[in-house]
Amino acid sequence: MSLLVRERHFYKTFFRLTLITALQNVITIGVNLSDNLILGGYNETALSASSLANQIQFIATFLMIGCSQSVIIMGSRLWGAGKIHPIRRVVGAGMAISFVIGLLMWLVALFFSSGLLSALTNDGAVIQEGAKFLRIVSFSYVFFAVTNILLGALRSMEIVKIGLIVSLCTLAINVTLNYGLVYGYGGLPKLGLEGSATATLISRIIECIIVAVYFFKHNHHLRLQLRDFLKLDHSILKQYTKISLPILLASLSWAGAMAVQTGILGHMGTSAIAANSVATTIFQFVTVISYASASASSVLMGKTVGEGIFEKIKAYSKTLQVLYILIGVLTGIVLFLTKDHVLFLYSVSDEAKELALAFMTVLSVTVIGTSYEMPALSGIVQSDGDTKFVMYNDFIFMWLLILPASLLGAFVFGFPPVVIFIILKSDQILKCFVALVKVNRYKWLKAVEH
Repeated sequence: MSLLVRERHFYKTFFRLTLITALQNVITIGVNLSDNLILGGYNETALSASSLANQIQFIATFLMIGCSQSVIIMGSRLWGAGKIHPIRRVVGAGMAISFVIGLLMWLVALFFSSGLLSALTNDGAVIQEGAKFLRIVSFSYVFFAVTNILLGALRSMEIVKIGLIVSLCTLAINVTLNYGLVYGYGGLPKLGLEGSATATLISRIIECIIVAVYFFKHNHHLRLQLRDFLKLDHSILKQYTKISLPILLASLSWAGAMAVQTGILGHMGTSAIAANSVATTIFQFVTVISYASASASSVLMGKTVGEGIFEKIKAYSKTLQVLYILIGVLTGIVLFLTKDHVLFLYSVSDEAKELALAFMTVLSVTVIGTSYEMPALSGIVQSDGDTKFVMYNDFIFMWLLILPASLLGAFVFGFPPVVIFIILKSDQILKCFVALVKVNRYKWLKAVEH
């Protein structure tokens, strides 16, 4: 079997979904980057506080994205099989679970903000400012829960342009309000860090309204009504829970691990926090294609699984793996070449800039692994509903290997921040070997084959 399929439709679909999703992700990251830059120019304490508060937001977001991913997995398979009506019930199940998660995360962040942040740093000023930010931005979780499920349902049917349009609106609103409310321009009050949180909340509310109006008024495939969300199909809910539970647990495990990683660096000084914030934000910006390829693969492979053609699925999976590696190499080169030209945008200490430069050098290598293992597992393997493997894989690598080694290195052996950062990101290379074996043994296709 050839490594590359010779189907124009395959490449057209993959690159269309990848590029539109990547553009949407660029804009979404642009919102975070604008927050980062505006607060970075305000002062280093504000930047560090928002960075730590966003770790809690990262957990909430990751869980709700897990709900959306489950909708995409089930919805794209039904879409490939030509079954439209059951997708409505999948969306209803996903909305119920996502909304409950958003509500719970809002309440936790609202009432326990200081306690959560104190686990990530011992800097009192950062905790105090971060708590103010978190209490305001936590209101956006419920709105994002709704938006994310609706966009996931549309993406499962290969409708992705609306997500791009919505993200553009969100970027414009967020940047304008962020700058105005942080510094008090345009007749707006000068609120500093709290202004940034307020801008994020307002943009999330408007984003939710736009998506909801489009979904209920202009989506002619599903023709969903409000009553479809009020009456749950228990059979579909059971199937959805079976697929989504491992994804949610993996998302919680991964997001929690990211928070612990930030906490480890946070206890190594404010400069390490700021450097990590700068490096990871720019990393997210230049790796949008890698993450978009995972989303595109999930839709493309899910639809193909729904069609039930075993040999076609195998051929597609081989070609996708080649594309992942090429994307990873190109992304690594871009990150390495641009790392020296972005630090002037940040008003942080020389120590923080030096650390950020070193962190980005590390990421320019590990991104090759990320670009292969992440879409291979979350895009290909999960397309047939094998979601447990990813959960076990992430848990073993992160909680039993990477985090213990990092904690020992930081607090027992006293390794410098750069060495700790290398250890924290090493799993992205190690997971490649697992992904390579898992994908190419095709045990995840047992249900289709038989």
